[in-house]
Amino acid sequence: MSWWDSYRAVYGAELRAAAREYVDHGWPLVPGPGAEVLLATGESIDVIEVPAEVGRRVCRTLREAGEVVPVAATPQGTWWFPMTPRHALPAELSLHTDVVLHTDGIGVVAPPTERPDGWVQWRVAPARVGYRVPDASVVVEAVVDAIRSHGTAGADAERTPATGVALRR
Repeated sequence: MSWWDSYRAVYGAELRAAAREYVDHGWPLVPGPGAEVLLATGESIDVIEVPAEVGRRVCRTLREAGEVVPVAATPQGTWWFPMTPRHALPAELSLHTDVVLHTDGIGVVAPPTERPDGWVQWRVAPARVGYRVPDASVVVEAVVDAIRSHGTAGADAERTPATGVALRR
């Protein structure tokens, strides 16, 4: 067996284990087009995705409030936060094209998925918080605070979210 075949076999096992763990904890999945794990949004979770710089400030705000929540980082320079579903973004965030709410059946690429330019990985693993999905209002408020504290108005308008795969219903 070549090293590449060995790598692919181990990676496939890692993906299957992660997928099983997500489902076992009530985080639904959707089928992906390749070797990736896609969390299904809209029923049990939604995901808010922000630039990494904003994500670091969101984490700082949440930490100062005593909140620990799952956080994933993408190789495209975004961080995403799972949260309870069906919470609309405030109008203030709609002005920021670099803040994306994934909901209504959108599949979000989850760790340990490999992308062409790197890996999606956990900054704070969901196991650390017992796979508890934080209340959306807490996460959204932290995003608003992070953006207000830095005064970025759509600074990354050209950046595209790395996670979305639309599903047809």
